[in-house]
Amino acid sequence: MKPQLMLVATLLIMAEPFAFVAAQQPITLNDVPEGLPVIASEEPYAGRFSPEKAAEYLDRSALNWQKTKKCATCHSNLFYMAARPALAKVQPDSGEVRGFYEDYLKVRWQTKAPTAGGGFWPVVVGTGLTLNDIQTTGKLSDVAREVLDIMWTVQRADGSWKWPYCNYAPLEIDDHYGVTLAALTIGVAPDGYAETPQARAGLDKLRIYFKNNPPKSLHHRAMLAWCSVRVDGIATQDERDQTLAELFALQLDDGGWSTAGLLTDWKTRSDGQPLATDISDGYGTGFVIVLARELGVKADDPRLRRGIDWIIANQRESGKWFTRSPVRDCGNRLSNAGSAFDILALQACGKLPGWPFDEIKKAR
Repeated sequence: MKPQLMLVATLLIMAEPFAFVAAQQPITLNDVPEGLPVIASEEPYAGRFSPEKAAEYLDRSALNWQKTKKCATCHSNLFYMAARPALAKVQPDSGEVRGFYEDYLKVRWQTKAPTAGGGFWPVVVGTGLTLNDIQTTGKLSDVAREVLDIMWTVQRADGSWKWPYCNYAPLEIDDHYGVTLAALTIGVAPDGYAETPQARAGLDKLRIYFKNNPPKSLHHRAMLAWCSVRVDGIATQDERDQTLAELFALQLDDGGWSTAGLLTDWKTRSDGQPLATDISDGYGTGFVIVLARELGVKADDPRLRRGIDWIIANQRESGKWFTRSPVRDCGNRLSNAGSAFDILALQACGKLPGWPFDEIKKAR
């Protein structure tokens, strides 16, 4: 890390939480182009952390994907739904991404309902709506509840869903990730949704799936540890502790984590290049910090403080945090999910307001 950026990080980390400027006008679909822009590693660093730029980047990237690809997806707009409310005081969002997610139920599925053959959509849409509900109203909306109910109808007999195999590691690469995402969503869903008959039956099938299908990478073991905090019968405390120790062992000298470092026990790059395990990135750093907080690590833990320092110092001029596509060239779209996780990490460590999940944990 450049010395001047480390100085900025040190000064900013003392402010708790960050001060916000007056809210600006929302960015809308009309404000973004159609056609996916290049997400390049060469973009200069911002030089100072800007929550305003972060809000703008999250809005533009999610709306651009929506306008161009017209789908809900893990790498570009799902975790926007979870993270964007943390920046609501900086700049209001247009509501168009939330509306887009709701339209799966209200419009798309009115003519073509999800089936087991393509049943991952209710997991993605249900997760986005549920996480957004938690960060906004704290109540499970009717539309989210209905999508979660549909999710169980397309769950396969082995407990999984047919997940997209795009090789967009680590999110869209195998069925296991989708099952952990569903388990996490049900575990955090408000208003006792996990106790409904359909959820209880579906969770029983999930547990069987996990017993029959061990995770293939540290990233997926981390996801398993995360959802096991919310849903019992998935992983033991010893297994969570072991996973957390493995994650902390991979913290790099600059305080961050590499996404590729979470995949070395499973994947190699398709172009024959080595995995970039020695370069900290947005997704790896944000993901590990959020997970560590969920597993009970205190926000003032020195390892997390070093990770937060990295996030503050490594924002780019556009407002994003860069993440290289770890195993094949996917346009570095993981930078979008990574930027959302970095906002969640700042929120989880008290640098942005409103982290809601501690109360959920206490309630279960």
